[in-house]
Amino acid sequence: MSGHSKWHNIQRRKGKQDAVRGQLFTKLSRDIYLAAKEGGGNPETNFRLKVAIERAKQSNLPADNIARTIAKATGTLEGVTYEEIQYEGYAPHGVAVLIDIVTDNRNRTAADIRHIFKKRGGNLGESGSVAWMFTRTGQISCAKSQVTDAEEFMLAVIEAGADDVEESDDAFLITTSVESFRDVRGAIESMGIDYEDAELTYVPSTTVEVSGEAADEVFGLIEALEAHDDVQNVYHNADAPDDEEEA
Repeated sequence: MSGHSKWHNIQRRKGKQDAVRGQLFTKLSRDIYLAAKEGGGNPETNFRLKVAIERAKQSNLPADNIARTIAKATGTLEGVTYEEIQYEGYAPHGVAVLIDIVTDNRNRTAADIRHIFKKRGGNLGESGSVAWMFTRTGQISCAKSQVTDAEEFMLAVIEAGADDVEESDDAFLITTSVESFRDVRGAIESMGIDYEDAELTYVPSTTVEVSGEAADEVFGLIEALEAHDDVQNVYHNADAPDDEEEA
């Protein structure tokens, strides 16, 4: 079990940005679409879809939107066809960037993303150029107020397969492998604990410290990417002081 980590700050900042996106419903719907297209429309047998629906409900996406999106993905209702793409590149100052894309027009999106990188002083890279710096990882956060016995809770999630548990003043952050993510989440649910968030994400193996104007340039590019309609998630290995993150 470890203490506070730099990548926790990175993920916390990303979460704040996600919450204020004007395109949030669109992005949540596309998550549901891809999950249903990949594994079918039943959340009881499609874990990815179950997670996507729960995240959508937490953000108050209407039930009708969810049902309609699943119907489109499974072919019972006509609609646009989307595909998943992952782009890689560098922000200014050597910061690695990994981008999850969902688009109905690959060529248009590629041109848009390339333009954003160029305009903001970054470079869109080739496949594999930065992906090796990131590990696909499960993350589950729980408020401390939900946990009555911290030691028992941490032991239970470790026994369920968690790789690590970080403890802050008000929360626990549980890290898992992709393979154990579902089991750990199930163990938390079986204890009657409501987690605040549960997702599969990408965590950088190393970070690049930025501050001042450098931080402004890096996060300017990241925020421009996040504002694009076809961008679902942006992962990076920049590390900045909290006051830089809030700017």
